[in-house]
Amino acid sequence: MASSNIFFIIAIVAFFAVPSCLATEFIVGDEKGWSLDFDYQSWAAGKEFHVGDKLVFNYRAGVHNVIGVSGIEFQQCQASSNNTVRSTGNDVITLSTPGRKWYICGVPGHCAARNMKLNITVLAQVGSPATAPGSPTSPSAATPNVAFSFYGWIAVMVSFIGLVFV
Repeated sequence: MASSNIFFIIAIVAFFAVPSCLATEFIVGDEKGWSLDFDYQSWAAGKEFHVGDKLVFNYRAGVHNVIGVSGIEFQQCQASSNNTVRSTGNDVITLSTPGRKWYICGVPGHCAARNMKLNITVLAQVGSPATAPGSPTSPSAATPNVAFSFYGWIAVMVSFIGLVFV
């Protein structure tokens, strides 16, 4: 009886820990944050973004903003009026679909003149089926994707220990 209770507790812990190991939270621009005159394309170059990952845009509220735009709007550094403008200073965007994603700062002059724009490719979720035949694939990044975080390994180890003691 006691071993089944332990297994139940371990299963609950593993259930809640697994989502944290599958998604990565990226602080856009790292310690520089979302600011003027930073090369966001170089920042993104060595990273793999997957469905479920999160982009965190840190900046001073009232000074900048973040707008998800189309590829054409990105090239022109102009957002249409129906785009969502995020302006909290700590905006979190969950990458919910694969494909190209474009983000700009909508403050006049910040995108075109000061390089506040980010273009990434979001890949399918880690462990999801391969892309359909004929779908374009993106090259893998130079650095390996670390899918499991510290909490993911804890969940795996706790599950393993639970199986041993049952």
